[in-house]
Amino acid sequence: MADDISSFWGPATSTKEWCELNYVRSSYIAEFFNTISNVPCIILALIGLVNALRQQFEKRFSVLHMSNIVLAIGSMIYHATLGQMQQQGDETPMVWEMLLYIYIIYSPDWHYKTTMPTFLFLYGVVFAILHSQIRFGIGFMLHYALLCLLCIPRTYKYYIHTEDRSAKQLAKLYVATLLVGAACWLCDRLFCKHISSWYFNPQGHALWHVLMGFNVYFANTFLMYCRAQQREWNPKIKHFLGFFPYVKIHKLKAQ
Repeated sequence: MADDISSFWGPATSTKEWCELNYVRSSYIAEFFNTISNVPCIILALIGLVNALRQQFEKRFSVLHMSNIVLAIGSMIYHATLGQMQQQGDETPMVWEMLLYIYIIYSPDWHYKTTMPTFLFLYGVVFAILHSQIRFGIGFMLHYALLCLLCIPRTYKYYIHTEDRSAKQLAKLYVATLLVGAACWLCDRLFCKHISSWYFNPQGHALWHVLMGFNVYFANTFLMYCRAQQREWNPKIKHFLGFFPYVKIHKLKAQ
């Protein structure tokens, strides 16, 4: 929401603003809660990254966790400034991240090993160039939703072929955080005028960030389990600090 409070970054130039008063708590941060709510996303991605490196998972998973960190940082910069360029710096990594998920999910069944990564890389480059020149608006959201939907069939196949109850629980938590997060996002967008009149703003978009941080963490952990199962690494779901699930594997010496 725009207001007249002085700002370090100048007037907002992004095509979207959210249901949070701008520059209320600092002249350097446009949307305070929408900015700091990305911190849990970074922490969760770091936990996943450390586990992937420590247990020597395939590099694709380290790249995936790092892409989550990049996306969260891009989101922080966008919500702190509400600039058009910063919005593109938030949205373009969202698409790149989904292309990476598509690769990780479908690559085990892809017989032409260089075709898929080459196509996805070129797709990501072309999108970044177009997005730097064109404001897609609703088109971007539809495009992003389509990429997300492409991941569903193979992910569901992973789920039905997974017997471990703890691993299945990860998939259920992924769906639950996605649904609740989407509800928060929609309420923030559709009912902002009503929410603005409330004494307390529940900060729906900030809640979306936090829930999506857990959402991608659960998704990544589930995919790591499934991949370890494919490689016959005897995966087990353990918990860090008694709460954060991670995959513990046992590789044979030959591997």
